[in-house]
Amino acid sequence: MAKWQQQRSFWTWGYRSDEPSEADRRNMARVISERFGRAVTPPPIPKLADIQLRTSRVEVPDGLTGWVSADHGERVLHTHGGHVLELLAALRGEFPNPPDAVAHPRTDEELEATLAWCDAGNYVAIPYGGATSVVGGVGVPEECSAAVTIDMDHFHRVLEIDDVSRAARIQAGVLGPDLEDTLRGRGLTLRHFPQSFPWSTVGGWVATRSGGHYATNHTHIDDFVENIRMLSPVGWWTSRRLPGSGAGPSPDRMVMGSEGILGIITECWLRLQKRPIYRATAGVVFDDWARAAEATRQVVQAKLWPANLRLLDPVEAAASGGLNGEQALLIIGFESADIPQDVFIREAVAIARDAGGEIDEDAIRVDDGSGKATGREGAVGAWRQSFIGVNAGLTNGLGLLADTFETAITWDRWLEFDAHVRERVGVVLEEVMGKGARLSCRFTHVYPDGPAPYYSFNGPAAIGSEAEQWQTIKAAATDAVIEAGGTVTHHHAVGRMHRSGYERQRPAPFAEALRAMKKSLDPNGILNPGVLIDP
Repeated sequence: MAKWQQQRSFWTWGYRSDEPSEADRRNMARVISERFGRAVTPPPIPKLADIQLRTSRVEVPDGLTGWVSADHGERVLHTHGGHVLELLAALRGEFPNPPDAVAHPRTDEELEATLAWCDAGNYVAIPYGGATSVVGGVGVPEECSAAVTIDMDHFHRVLEIDDVSRAARIQAGVLGPDLEDTLRGRGLTLRHFPQSFPWSTVGGWVATRSGGHYATNHTHIDDFVENIRMLSPVGWWTSRRLPGSGAGPSPDRMVMGSEGILGIITECWLRLQKRPIYRATAGVVFDDWARAAEATRQVVQAKLWPANLRLLDPVEAAASGGLNGEQALLIIGFESADIPQDVFIREAVAIARDAGGEIDEDAIRVDDGSGKATGREGAVGAWRQSFIGVNAGLTNGLGLLADTFETAITWDRWLEFDAHVRERVGVVLEEVMGKGARLSCRFTHVYPDGPAPYYSFNGPAAIGSEAEQWQTIKAAATDAVIEAGGTVTHHHAVGRMHRSGYERQRPAPFAEALRAMKKSLDPNGILNPGVLIDP
């Protein structure tokens, strides 16, 4: 299997080919200038060779030079993650905390040697997959004597496929598209598509408990894991591969979401499924946001398990679905490898209509297995086109500050929760950004007992002060979510960014137990310090 197929970008997600063109950046500058009534121009993109880095603080032993180096380009490429402020800093040539060396181990033995070298030298060791972390999960902490980033890109193979049990043994560095390309020939799929899918890795998904394409039923990578193999500084951690077990606390659950603080994931067995051929899609319009949420609750509690059940508020529906700015849009989608979906979509639509939704009969699209397109027209098609892919560099440096925060809450508290978040964050947005700020919400995932709302905000930013403005808004969002009883993150992970909210959310005895586990597996505290907990 292929690993990175071309040179990666150092200032936006993905490859150099994913970078926006200068024409696109100039056009976006014009749009932003017109929206906010002030002229902006795209800042120049620095050349990789011109970026200044501090001198490396480590000397790579001769026995490790085959896969470890302090190469300038490698250190630049492994400095920042995928958050908007990190990408903005990269565009401005700001790399204050680069790793001192970057390792690309090719075998278990080379990984063992790398981690042992870091442990002996008390060097921070940072596990690294696709660098799409938006929560400060792969950066070098400011307070450390030296740091080594361990890139798992050579662990990029599907090692084994069990067609009978429908599962595959997959190395941690496999990229999403490469995994699906391998499985396609067997008529199988993992069917886990986080929005970072083109550039993120299997190991990263497991380490951060990523959320995928499915809005119900199979939502997180947790639902697919059969076993995990991980290297810690004290040795290998390999769980038994099973479809389920009641034997005490799960070893896999302890690793999923550990974000690299306990060890480096090298491979795992993941459950697969047949590739779907039957599909059905509908977009139901509501004149009332509360009724739309109630329809969503009734559909998910009917346990029809639609693959897609996304609710867009009027702001989102206008921007992504082309609606009038007064209506909410509920997108319903079903798919199956074995069963036609016509009956299921019509049952879900009937529930939504009874709750106040409207949809023309001919807008219900059904594929009977012949390959008919079901989600490419109307408001659903418009949303789909706007959702696919992430171009995180298009607005960089143009005086627009845009970001998201996501959470989850039970249905009984949803309306009060939403009102509280919008009021608290809305006030701060106007204080920081003025009248040009926008706040919107959509459901990315829904459960029988509650939704996972995903809030987006954007507005004018003072160029050069984006980080300060963002911090003020983010603090208000975190406070609002935690105070109202939600989780600080549903699928973006904790990293360093969400530490304060995570500490307020988790039970104190659990925090002590987690520290004790880290002390047992990582006695010297070298693995990703500052993520989730202090060493």
